[in-house]
Amino acid sequence: MKLQQLRFLCEIVDRELSISNAAAALHTSQPSVSRQIQALEKELGVAVFARSRKRILGLTKPGIEVLQIARRMVRDAENLGQVGNEFTAKDSGDLVITTSHTHARYVLPSVIKKFAAEYPKVRVILRQGNPTQIAEWASSGDADLSISSEPIRPIPNLALLPCYDHPKVVLTPLKHPLLGKRALTIEELARYPLITYDSEFATHSQVMRAFESRQLKPNVILSATDVDVMKTYVKHGMGVAIVASLAYDAKEDRALRSIDARHLFESNKIYVGIRRHSYLRGYVFRFIRLFSPKLTQEIVERAVFASQPRE
Repeated sequence: MKLQQLRFLCEIVDRELSISNAAAALHTSQPSVSRQIQALEKELGVAVFARSRKRILGLTKPGIEVLQIARRMVRDAENLGQVGNEFTAKDSGDLVITTSHTHARYVLPSVIKKFAAEYPKVRVILRQGNPTQIAEWASSGDADLSISSEPIRPIPNLALLPCYDHPKVVLTPLKHPLLGKRALTIEELARYPLITYDSEFATHSQVMRAFESRQLKPNVILSATDVDVMKTYVKHGMGVAIVASLAYDAKEDRALRSIDARHLFESNKIYVGIRRHSYLRGYVFRFIRLFSPKLTQEIVERAVFASQPRE
């Protein structure tokens, strides 16, 4: 049995049972992947995948067990390399963080500034996306950690550690009629064109549910992944935007006004996401603590190495 065979198995499952996609991700050929999986099944004496002719339909019952063990073995092999790196270069290397535009723009600058002062030899790499992409990058090991709201669907092999809640606000142009209202209501919002987050963000479904609960249909004229794009369209008088409160800065956004909307929409919980059973270098723990002081190394390790439901 070879570690490469186990990597191929995990990649096929992660690529929605597509051997061709797995081969592309692993920079090898489709026949090579097929041969390695066949060799693995021959050595184990059981079929790992259920097939219909050449098409993979899913994992067999023993295949589910094999996958669990394979994932642990692949992660352990990766962790061994990380241990070596830790002791040869404790204070240098890369820190890859996946996050939303909102956090990259409005929350992380101060955290990264403090981190860079402590670890000047560590290069911080930010990757931005929607919550599902962010979680998948962390789960696959393409990033050290994720910072985002919860993805709209469960992501395997990812430990999510809650950090804080943030409410929503409605952004309007100057002198907008909504600014004169004593208490903002869903009914009043429904009268105006709305701008909000893309459907891959939890905010989108939260906004939709709030209107549906009043049997109203919002007039969403624009959805986006970038809150600064939303602000631009509000400034041009295209509508009002429902965004995270932390994205509004009274000094920088002088052409806008903010209305508290926490009584209308659910707050978003923000999580740090880390691949399960992964070895974290010391400076990763430090970055997490700078971002969320309550997340001690003990709490993080307990979450990362906790048992999880079987796939």
